[in-house]
Amino acid sequence: MAASFKSRQRARLPQLEGDARAGVSWQPDDRWLSDRGQPAARLVIRSRAPLRLGLAGGGTDVSPYCDLYGGAVLNATVDLYAYATVEVLAEPRVEFLSADLDDRVAYPARAVLKVDGRLDLFKHVYNYVVREYHGGRPLPVRVSTHVDVPMGSGLGASSSLVVAMLKGYAEWLGVPLGDYELAQTAYRIERLQARLPGGRQDQYAAAFGGFNFMEFGAQERVLVNPLRIREWVVSELEASLVLFYCGRSRVAEAIIAEQVRHVRQGEEVALAAAHQVKQEAFRMKECLLRGDFARMHEVLRESWEAKRRMAAGICSTRLETLYRRGLQAGAYCGRISGAGGAGFILFLVDPVRKARLCAALRQVYRQGLVFGCHFTSAGTQAWRVQ
Repeated sequence: MAASFKSRQRARLPQLEGDARAGVSWQPDDRWLSDRGQPAARLVIRSRAPLRLGLAGGGTDVSPYCDLYGGAVLNATVDLYAYATVEVLAEPRVEFLSADLDDRVAYPARAVLKVDGRLDLFKHVYNYVVREYHGGRPLPVRVSTHVDVPMGSGLGASSSLVVAMLKGYAEWLGVPLGDYELAQTAYRIERLQARLPGGRQDQYAAAFGGFNFMEFGAQERVLVNPLRIREWVVSELEASLVLFYCGRSRVAEAIIAEQVRHVRQGEEVALAAAHQVKQEAFRMKECLLRGDFARMHEVLRESWEAKRRMAAGICSTRLETLYRRGLQAGAYCGRISGAGGAGFILFLVDPVRKARLCAALRQVYRQGLVFGCHFTSAGTQAWRVQ
C-alpha cells in the first residue's frame, strides 16, 4: 500500500506545484530555518496524550445535561496513548497519515483545507491552528498519528488525538497553551467545529493527566480538581484491574443522541439515572481518597445499574453477558468505559483471581482482548526529535 501511495503522490506532484503557483503563497520564515539558513525540512516534533478510564459520572458531562443540572465525572489516565508526529516540510504541501484508519491524504498547502470525508478531524485541527495561531498563512506540514487501542473503544481516543495534534502544533509554533486552554480548544474543535457528539471529560483528562474530579456547568465552565491518591491505593487498583476489549462500539453516537433527547424532553427515568450517576462521582472521590475498596465496589455496581437506564443500547447483550460471567468468575464489580454498546468493560477482582476471570471472559467472547495498563500522572507532552 505504501508503494502505491508514493506512486500516486509522485503522479500528483505537478498538479500540486501548479496549484501552488496559481495562488498558494508560502515563504519559509525564521521559525523554519536551520542554523545554516536552509529550510528546516527535517524538524520533527512528537507528542502524546494519555487515554482515560471513566470511573464514575460518565455521561453527565454531555450537554445539555451539564448545562442544566451540572455534571460531575471522576476519571484517571492510563499509560495507553494517542500519538502525533508533526514534520515540517520544505515544500508547500500538507499531508495527513492515520495508521489506525490506514488512510493518507495530501494537498497543496492552503489556509483552509476543505472537509471532504477523509481524515476530517486532522483538517479541522489544521484549519484552526492556521487561523488562530498563524495569521491565516498555510503551514507546510506532515501529521501522522496512531493510538495504542482500537478507535471507538470508549477510552476517549479521538479526543486524545486532537489534544496530541494541538500540542504538537503548539510546540512547533511556540504557542503557550495551558492545560485548560488546550483542553477547551480541543473540545471546541471536536464538538463545535467538527460536530462530533460526546462530552467534555476526554479533552480535559488528556490535557491534565492523573486522577481528576471534574465539574461541568453552563457556558463551557469546567473545573478540574486533581486528586492526591495514596500510592498503595493506586497500586491496589492496578493489581485488581482487568480491562477487557469486546469490540468497537458502532452505536455510541446513537446512544449519546438518545441521552440528549431524554434530557431535552425531561424523561423522568433517564434523568433520575443521570442524577444518580453524577452523585456516584462524589462517592467515588471519597472512596479513592479514603482507600475504601469495599464501598468503591458498591459504587461501581450501582453505577452499572444506573448507567444502563440512561439510554437504550448502552448495555448490549454481549456486555450484559460479559458482566454476569465476570461476577460469576469472582469479579467484585464492573463497568463500561465510554458511551457503551461495546468497547472496554473494566472489572475489579482479587489479583489472585485475575487469570480465572480473563479465561471466563474469553469463553464468552473469544475475540476479546485483555489490556494491561498502569495509571499515569502526566498529561499531554511534546518533544522535538533531534
